[in-house]
Amino acid sequence: MIHREGYFILAVTALVVAGVLFLTWRFMSVIWVKSLITTACLVVFGLFLQFFRNPSRHTEVNPHHVIAPADGKIVVIEEVDEPEYFKDRRIQVSIFMSPFNVHVNRNPVSGSVSYFKYHPGEYLVAWHPKSSTENERTTTVIKNAAGEEILFRQIAGAVARRIRWYVQEGDAVEQGQEMGFIKFGSRVDVFLPLDAEVNVAIDQITRGGETVLATFK
Repeated sequence: MIHREGYFILAVTALVVAGVLFLTWRFMSVIWVKSLITTACLVVFGLFLQFFRNPSRHTEVNPHHVIAPADGKIVVIEEVDEPEYFKDRRIQVSIFMSPFNVHVNRNPVSGSVSYFKYHPGEYLVAWHPKSSTENERTTTVIKNAAGEEILFRQIAGAVARRIRWYVQEGDAVEQGQEMGFIKFGSRVDVFLPLDAEVNVAIDQITRGGETVLATFK
């Protein structure tokens, strides 16, 4: 399945590829050059297709779980100060999304959106320590039925320069439900309460909507 964020880009890419192939095979006489250009065009289109894929995921909804909001690799697990909303100490778990990962973002818990804000910003590489405070990003806080709040950020990287989100303050959301999309490589930070039990490790691969990042009471 192709994500709706890719429809326009894929349509334009397909037109460009078709045009290049038509001109190549109409006017180019050297066979190996035509074959090389054809292969390059098909590879580029294939990369765009895989980037905008939207595979089905099954989320086992559990009020005691915080699930991964994105596919990728765990690059940070540490206790930090969260200055925007909580203004206290939290456990930060960060997932780096390469251009080859699925880029759909999902709600880590069920509840209501108690805070949402979009921040324009820079485009530092996603693994840069300052990317979570200086890059283009969104901050979403979801309060579950027990009153516990989980904050997570969509962060644009050096290549990703377009964040999409489908939530706003006051929305009721479900764990594992799609909440946004980041184009072309990025990062998602999740901020957990200090008494949460982290269930993942550095360099572990996550599947959005399925991997349990942490548990709490």
